[in-house]
Amino acid sequence: MKKIIAGLMLVGAAALVPLIAQAQVSFSVSIAPPALPYYAQPEIPGDGYIWAPGYWSWNAGQGDYYWVPGTWVLAPYQGALWTPGYWGWSGGYYGWSRGYWGTHIGYYGGVNYGFGYSGVGYQGGYWNHGAFNYNGNVNNVRNINSTHIYNQRVTYNNTSRVSYNGGQGGFAMQPSKNEQRIAAMPHQVQTERQLNHENVSRSTETQRSSFNRGMPPVAATQEPGKFSPPNVQAARYEPAHASNQQHQVSSYQGGSHGGGGGGGAHRK
Repeated sequence: MKKIIAGLMLVGAAALVPLIAQAQVSFSVSIAPPALPYYAQPEIPGDGYIWAPGYWSWNAGQGDYYWVPGTWVLAPYQGALWTPGYWGWSGGYYGWSRGYWGTHIGYYGGVNYGFGYSGVGYQGGYWNHGAFNYNGNVNNVRNINSTHIYNQRVTYNNTSRVSYNGGQGGFAMQPSKNEQRIAAMPHQVQTERQLNHENVSRSTETQRSSFNRGMPPVAATQEPGKFSPPNVQAARYEPAHASNQQHQVSSYQGGSHGGGGGGGAHRK
């Protein structure tokens, strides 16, 4: 069995600094995180919510990964955009770099989280004159009566569900110069509701990778911390209509799908 190195490991974290530029490394682990599961996106609760995709986090006390469901989060201020966290590999360890709120989307390792997070940037929507405009092709926004909905196709480049950057089988993408500049801008950490959402996931046994074998029963929720039906989505098997060229379902057809990787494999 591989030896697990968990917690705030200063040596491992220091080794990850050249790779992970956006935020402080929270964990250093010797085992790669599981593949991203497929799941459908719940309906948006209302205007002003931003989609924060699901991710695997690490429970050092249990020595296990657990799934933090994707969820809709009320933007903490006008103009706020969510840059997802990501796992990056360096010096023999996988380190978790937390997501953050800012006015620009930064580097998140090239991981394709779906729903507009194709590996580079965000194609799920944008702010304009104090209102957030949603791309209806990748967001489940049909339940709201809003003039701020448009439709634009998002292309995903391959079928990988890899959830990390670097290491064996991980993405080789490094931050662009623009992403390095964004990393130096002022950021805001997770909201209190997001932190609570993560804590609920950590304390829920069925969210653990060793329990669900990569198929979490709560893969996405309508709002942070609310894990009870009906507004939750379980992990599912690969959608039948996903093509070899397009791992994600880029148009909303009764449920946008998350899980996948490599959207930013070809960059300038």
